[in-house]
Amino acid sequence: MRIDKFEAETDWAKLAAAAQQAEAYGFDGLAIPEIVGDPMIHAAMAVNATERIQARTAIAVAFPRSPMVLASQAWSIQVNSGGRFALGLGTQVKGHNERRFSTPWKAPRSRMVEYVKALRAIWRCWELGERLDYQGDYYQFTLMTPEFTPPKSNLPMVPVYLAAVLPKMIESAAGVADGLRLHGFCTKKYLNEVVWPAIDRGLESAGRSRSELDVCGGGFIMTGPDEETVMKNREWARYRLAFYGSTPSYLPLMSLHGWDDLAHKLNQMSRSGQWKQMAAEIPDDMLDEFCVYAPYDELPKAIEQRFGGISDTVEFAFEDGTDPDLARDIVERVHRLESPFEAPANHYA
Repeated sequence: MRIDKFEAETDWAKLAAAAQQAEAYGFDGLAIPEIVGDPMIHAAMAVNATERIQARTAIAVAFPRSPMVLASQAWSIQVNSGGRFALGLGTQVKGHNERRFSTPWKAPRSRMVEYVKALRAIWRCWELGERLDYQGDYYQFTLMTPEFTPPKSNLPMVPVYLAAVLPKMIESAAGVADGLRLHGFCTKKYLNEVVWPAIDRGLESAGRSRSELDVCGGGFIMTGPDEETVMKNREWARYRLAFYGSTPSYLPLMSLHGWDDLAHKLNQMSRSGQWKQMAAEIPDDMLDEFCVYAPYDELPKAIEQRFGGISDTVEFAFEDGTDPDLARDIVERVHRLESPFEAPANHYA
C-alpha cells in the first residue's frame, strides 16, 4: 500500500522543508490541495526540494483552466522532477465554478472525461510526434506548431487522477483515469454499497482490470503518539465532517445513513454563518463511520481493517517532532499491506 502525506503548506520555504521531511519518513508522495494558493506551483516547489517523493495535486480544479495550460504545466513539472508528478483533477461544485471562478457549469461528468482525453492527446503530440487533432463536444485542440512543442521527455506520461464522490463520476473516473481520489467524506458503508459497484461498472465498460486503477483514500485517518493527540486530531475531523455534511452535493451519502435531518440542519447553519457551531452537531458514532483513529503503534492494523482490499493509497501525517526511525517503521509496516494496483511502466505504450 502507498502512503501520501496531505500537504497544505503554502509558505514556500516551509513547504520545501515539509516535503523533505516526508521523503525522509519514507512517504511515497505528497497530496497537494487547491485551498489557498496554486497546487501546481506548490507541487513544483515540492519536487524541486526532493529527490524521490512524488507530488500529486489533490486536487486542481479543472474547468477554470484550459487543458492546454494544465498540460504544459504538468509536462514541465514532470520533466524537471524526472517523472515524479501526478495530476489530480476535480470538478468542484457548481456554485464554486460559477460564482468563485466565473466558469460555466455544464455536463461535468462528460466534460471531465473529455478533459482527460484532451490532455493525453496533447501529451502524445509532444512525446510521440502525433498530429494534434482532438475533437470533442466541449474541447477541440487542432493546432500545435514546432515553436510551441517541447522536446521529447523520455518519461512516462503524467498519471491523471480524478476526484469523485457520486456514483456516475466514480464510474467515469474508473473508466478513464489512472487513479481515483475518493473523498475523505466517505464511510465504509458508502464504499461497499455505492463506490465499489460504480468502480466495477467503470472498469468493465472500459475493459480495464482492477490493477490499472490506483484507488486513493476513502476516509479520514487520525493518528498521533498517544490517545490524547489522537483525540485532539479527532476534533479536527469533526469540524471537517460538519463542513462537508452541510454541502447539498454530499446529501446522497448522508441519506444512505439516514442523516437527512442533520444534513438539512448543517446546511441551514452554514447559510447563517454558524461555521464554528456546526462541529458540535456531529455525534461520536458518526465520526466512527468516517474515521480511523489510532496511535502510531496500532495504526497499520487499523488501516488494514478499514482500507484493506479497498484502497491502494492512504493519507496520514505524523506530528511535528516525531522520531524519524519511528516514522519510517510505521510507514514500512503500512507499505507491507497488500494492494492490487500495479503502476504501468509507460503510459504511452
